[in-house]
Amino acid sequence: MSTSSAGEPPRGYHHGDLRATLLQAAGALLVESGAGAISLREAARRAGVSHSAPYRHFADRQSLLAALAAEGFAELGARAGQVADLADFGRLYVEFALEQPGRFGLMFSAELDKARHPDLAQASKRLHDLLEAGVSRVAPSRDPQVVATAAWSLVHGLAHLLLAQQLGALDESSRRTMIEAVTRLFGEGLRG
Repeated sequence: MSTSSAGEPPRGYHHGDLRATLLQAAGALLVESGAGAISLREAARRAGVSHSAPYRHFADRQSLLAALAAEGFAELGARAGQVADLADFGRLYVEFALEQPGRFGLMFSAELDKARHPDLAQASKRLHDLLEAGVSRVAPSRDPQVVATAAWSLVHGLAHLLLAQQLGALDESSRRTMIEAVTRLFGEGLRG
C-alpha cells in the first residue's frame, strides 16, 4: 500500500479520462469563482490527481482555458445545429449566455489567442459557419459575412446588455419578451 500526503492521490494512481475530469473540475471553478480562479494545480486537486498530471493534457493554464472555451462553442453549436430557424439560433445564443455567463465570457475572451489554440479556433469557426448558413437561407442575395456579422452583433450585444443588467431590472417575463423581440429581428429583420 502506498502512502501519500494529505490531499494527494496515492502513487501509481491511474485515472480513466483525466482530460475530461480536469475540464469538469475547471468548469466547476469557472461557475463558482470565475476564470481567474482556474489553475492547473486546483483542477488537479479537485480531480484527485498529482499536480503534475494535468500537464499530460494541457501545456499550461491558457490551454486549459482554451479547452473550456472550445467546449462552450461545441455545446452552443450542437444546440444551434438542432434548429432551422435563424431566430431560434439567436434565442439559443442569448439563453446560453445567460445560463453560462462564465463560459460565455471565456469563449470571447481576448486573453485566449485562437492562433495558439487550433481546437478553439475550429470550434468557434463551426459555430460561425452555422450562423452564415442560416443567414444565407434568410438573405440569399446579400453578402453572408456582412449579414452574419450584423446578426451576430445584435444577439451578442443583447446577451452582454442582459448580463450586465443594462436594460434595467427585468423580471423573467419581460426578459423573455425582450429576447423574443430582438431575436425575431435577428431572424427576419436582416433580409432588407
